[in-house]
Amino acid sequence: MAEITECPSCRTKNRVPVAASGTPRCGSCHRDLPWLVSADEDDFDAAVTTKLPVLVDLWAPWCGPCRMIAPGVEKAASELAGSLKVVKVNVDDAPGVAARFAVQGIPTLLVLRDGHAVARQVGALPADRLLKWVSEVVAA
Repeated sequence: MAEITECPSCRTKNRVPVAASGTPRCGSCHRDLPWLVSADEDDFDAAVTTKLPVLVDLWAPWCGPCRMIAPGVEKAASELAGSLKVVKVNVDDAPGVAARFAVQGIPTLLVLRDGHAVARQVGALPADRLLKWVSEVVAA
């Protein structure tokens, strides 16, 4: 399954796969695309298997703070295109994923490297602080 992402540079709509061996690039201008996908129990492992760090956003549609941080998560995907993958997981649809990472509150953001959590942020952050946190973890 693939998501449709608009290229920030040329506005061309591109299909971005949930799992791939490389990183997504625009079919028109060949720039790195934001790699923001949704995953559930069935495709989570494939979605986080990548050479890039992965920001996992564990959220639920009924959660106000989760909706508040969504623009910051999208901004992180856009600003760090080519060096970060973002995987959104609805905990109502994927309780096993939440249990696997001992998530007790949402929103919970995890940064994974090689499938292992290297950083965790619980609760809502303003978009600028969220981007700063993710950027620092990815650069480390």
